[in-house]
Parts: sequence; C-alpha cells; structure tokens
Amino acid sequence: MSRYFIELAYKGSHFAGFQKQPNAIGVQGCVDEAFSTILRSTIETTTSSRTDSGVHSLQNYLHFDTEIDIPETLVYNANAILHKDIVIKNIRKVKPEAHSRFNALSRTYEYIIYQNKNPFLQETGYFYPFPLDIDVLHKSAQLFKENTNFQSFCKRHVEVTHYYCDILHIEWKEEENYLKFSVKGNRFLRGMVRALVGTSLQIARGKIKLENLQAIIDSNDCQQVDFSADAKGLTLVNVEYPKEIFIS
Repeated sequence: MSRYFIELAYKGSHFAGFQKQPNAIGVQGCVDEAFSTILRSTIETTTSSRTDSGVHSLQNYLHFDTEIDIPETLVYNANAILHKDIVIKNIRKVKPEAHSRFNALSRTYEYIIYQNKNPFLQETGYFYPFPLDIDVLHKSAQLFKENTNFQSFCKRHVEVTHYYCDILHIEWKEEENYLKFSVKGNRFLRGMVRALVGTSLQIARGKIKLENLQAIIDSNDCQQVDFSADAKGLTLVNVEYPKEIFIS
C-alpha cells in the first residue's frame, strides 16, 4: 500500500466547501469521483484544510492510499474530467505515515478587499466601499501577532482541543486596485481568518475602538467579533510541509 499527496487548486464559487458532503457538491467529492473513475478503484481522500463554501485555494492538498501503480498520465486524465474550476497540479508519493492535515507546518491565507466597482474581482474579492483607516489596520494586525489564544475568533460548536495559534506573519498591503490581507500561521480555527478580517474592518471604520481589541481577544467571546467578511474574498494560497515526508 502506497500513500500519495494530491496538490490542487480551485475556485470555490460553485462549491459547497472543500470537504466531501452527502447532499452537496464539494471539491473533495469531485476529486474522489475522478480518481476512482480513472483508477477503476474506490479512492477516498483525506483533506488537508477544510475551506468553507465559496472560499478559493491556490494550493491545497489531499492524500490517499492505494495498491495500484499510479500512471504518469493521471494528472492529465484527472484534469480532463474534473470540474472546470478544479485543477490537479501534482501527485507525489509520500512516506506511509505522512498526513496531509497533521503534517502541515503552516498555512497561508490571503483576503482581497476592493472599494471601487470591479467586475474582475466579483468572485474572488469582497466589495467594501467604506473609508478605512489603513494605519489602524496595520496596528490591529500587529496586535493579533502578539497573541496566541484566538477563542474569540472561532465559531461555536467546533471540536478542538485548544484555541492556541501561532501567527507567523500577518500584514495588510495596498495594491493598485485592492487591499490584500495576508496571514500565515501554524494552524487556524474555524472562521478565524474571516473573523480577523471582519473585526479589523470594523476597527478601521471606527465601529470598534482599537484600544478595545485586546479586551475582545481576552474575552474568549465570539459574539464580540465580526464574522461577516464574505467567503469569496478568502483564498488559501500555501500549505507547507517538511521535505522529508516526500519520496523522491
């Protein structure tokens, strides 16, 4: 039995999330069906990061086990029959104990906000036509980096053993036509990135005072946080793994 990592990208606009679901179309389910068809064997993958409905990814991973010899044409054949908004980028053999979720060292997300009408960002950005204090956005990002307990930024009814996350990098950048929020961490809680964005926007609009942000973080109360940032503005851009889990 051999284990393989599937590297893929997708536009999440037309999917009910990344994870396979019984009564909706998920990215994982589409991949499982395509691989099962090509390999003529039931393939059931395991997910790396469960992005929500509407969220996109430039790099995400699945893994699966099989005794079948993987043909060199598998990537080409899978892309030929997969949904047009999914692309398989690579398939790599890994060590038997490697896990696409638990071996991830970090994940990086980006969130795009545009403030002027732009038809080219309608499906991949969040239209937010309000004045924002950019300096306040930078200050809120720095405060997030100084903290590790993000229970306030996690949706309720989530099965986790703890709420601690290490923010390795976080910043806001002003691009030519949009604002880009980037955050890299060792792990993220459910809804956490959109909550960081939504709450930061409220602070930058003056709806929440910057001096109250630390108290909100310390409250462990998700009702004090804004989760309303639209899913379509969020993209998982990178998942990092230790090199030694891959077999050359």
